[in-house]
Amino acid sequence: MKGVLLVNLGSPDSPTAKDVKPYLDEFLMDERVIDVPNILRNILVRGIILQTRPKKSAKAYAKIWWDEGSPLIVISERFTEKVRQHTNMPVALGMRYGSITIKKALQELKDKGVDEVLLVPLYPHYAMSSYETVVVKAMEEQQKHFPQINLTTLPAFYSNADYIKVLSESIADGLKDFEYDHILFSYHGIPERHIRKSDPTKFHCKIDGSCCKINSVAHHTCYRHQCYDTTELVKAYLDLPEDKVSSSFQSRLAGDPWLKPYTDYEFERLAKEGKKRLAVITPAFVSDCLETLEEIAMEGKEQFEEAGGERYKHIPCLNDSDAWVTLMAKWVNEWKSKGTLPV
Repeated sequence: MKGVLLVNLGSPDSPTAKDVKPYLDEFLMDERVIDVPNILRNILVRGIILQTRPKKSAKAYAKIWWDEGSPLIVISERFTEKVRQHTNMPVALGMRYGSITIKKALQELKDKGVDEVLLVPLYPHYAMSSYETVVVKAMEEQQKHFPQINLTTLPAFYSNADYIKVLSESIADGLKDFEYDHILFSYHGIPERHIRKSDPTKFHCKIDGSCCKINSVAHHTCYRHQCYDTTELVKAYLDLPEDKVSSSFQSRLAGDPWLKPYTDYEFERLAKEGKKRLAVITPAFVSDCLETLEEIAMEGKEQFEEAGGERYKHIPCLNDSDAWVTLMAKWVNEWKSKGTLPV
């Protein structure tokens, strides 16, 4: 019997330092998030970061927390239920970090008689700190606890034509009645070394854009290339003016070069260049979360306006929109009936 496992990032159980600390510990101790030797990761995370970050992060989570709970969790649960209603297969939800574990989700599917699972990392782009860590964790749980279950993984869908259509039309809807000077595609940031580590050729990536023009197997796992590709595809679909669209990368840790340009720097640069009305979208996420709701929708607005901007609009993620639900249901149903996956 076939079933579906949807996996998103995860969230603390509450916006308190007590619950944020173990969540951050699990997240930051992931060797695919902070990819340094374990002893150094322990010192950095448990000896330094977790001494102050939980209280600061708890305040940020409190700013965006809903009555029903974490926005990411609530949205993911709504999405899962809607997808479930569009298919006659069992559909379970797991999180890479936190209490809604992948193991629990696989157990839920096993209890319903499922022995073939379509794993769906809810990330459009491939990155070792998001898509890859979900796949690796799911395989570890499957091999350790559910050897009778076969796993098939949905590929990264950043350039899939149907996905680009759904994303573009969602953006167009968000731009209604907003006369923008510029649109910023803000993607989650990762260290530059992650790009090189994910390069199967070990020599392709230059992180300067030149290699993006070369047809290479490296693009299958190159997060930077995939992000820029998404921007270009949406720009073409919506016929957006070349000079009114750009991409940037948000969130970073000090000490290492991360993908550039940095989103917060772009807020200041665009405002000082006279861009008074800015629209921002976050296509690295399919569900609104701390990074989109607090870092972009709230802090980003303040940064842009402090630099001289006048109007700012954050366009929501796809979340549990009907078009996104319908597309995901189409993908999983085609896998069930034909064994095919989107390309």
